[in-house]
Amino acid sequence: MNNNIEKLKESIVNLNTPKILVIGDLALDEMIYGDTERISREAPVLILRHTHTKHILGGASNAAHNVSTLNAGKVSVVGIVGNDYQSNDLRKAFDEAGINCNYLITDEKRKTITKTRISGSCSQSVTQQIVRIDRQTSEPVSKETENEIINTIEKILPEYDAVILSDYHLGTLTDKVIRKVTELAKKHSIKVIVDAQKDLDRYKDIYSMTPNLPDTQKHVGFYIKTKEDFIRAGNMIIEQTGAENVLITCGDNGMVLIERNNKYTHVPVFNKSRVFDVTGAGDTVTATYALALAAGAEPVNAAIIGNIAAGIVIKQFGCATTTIDEIIASMPKSIKLEY
Repeated sequence: MNNNIEKLKESIVNLNTPKILVIGDLALDEMIYGDTERISREAPVLILRHTHTKHILGGASNAAHNVSTLNAGKVSVVGIVGNDYQSNDLRKAFDEAGINCNYLITDEKRKTITKTRISGSCSQSVTQQIVRIDRQTSEPVSKETENEIINTIEKILPEYDAVILSDYHLGTLTDKVIRKVTELAKKHSIKVIVDAQKDLDRYKDIYSMTPNLPDTQKHVGFYIKTKEDFIRAGNMIIEQTGAENVLITCGDNGMVLIERNNKYTHVPVFNKSRVFDVTGAGDTVTATYALALAAGAEPVNAAIIGNIAAGIVIKQFGCATTTIDEIIASMPKSIKLEY
């Protein structure tokens, strides 16, 4: 069945209108590069001559970055940083990406979530990652910090058209924070879209969530292979969360949208070209899907737009983003969905 391409294009153009608030586990990806010189005399390890360092927004920060490249910086973040130099690097990365980070909360007892990847190369060979160092505090935030998050949310949430809760399970999104977000969002008719890997039933009274297929299977407790399986799993999550719909991402099989009343839509991958890196593709789907919903797109069209956007970023290395022009240029001439 062909979808209305012109209506879809109009929805894509409107992605730059909504204001989005991203709340969650904000992270920085620190990429350190060097050239291999020799083996150290101190230990059997390589010595790298440092060439450059690159900072990339990761975790919930990547979701915000994906939103910012589409809506011209109409996005703000709420999350936790530590009292460390990584927090300054993260703030700088937000500023450069056009993301409002005025609502960051500093907790001196926690670390700014940072994943440092050290990569080296020999002469003209391919650069290879040698080691990754993770800095993070995994336990839930303290009551004091939790109250600061809630106070901030109470002040600013009504200003936004949609909220993305990006949960990497590193302590920012406590049950109390989640309840406050959904309570305020319901009061002000603001859509809440959740991106989480586990404990999906912690989220109540939301509009939608975007789990991937493996995480969905773990949550519902059975393999999902048929249309009936998808409907059964989607209905379970809808019943548990009160969501209007669930968008299940299925890798190179596209995605499946389950809406209330057993409504099933399979959105295929439109351009199965070479995949370079799927890192951060889930953030792209969530960000684009949330923006489209906030701009007034129907859930199916929002899912299609998210699918096209993900197909663009997986052709790039690392956490990547896309633009409205790129999404329009990547639109298929016709769209066939399975209902």
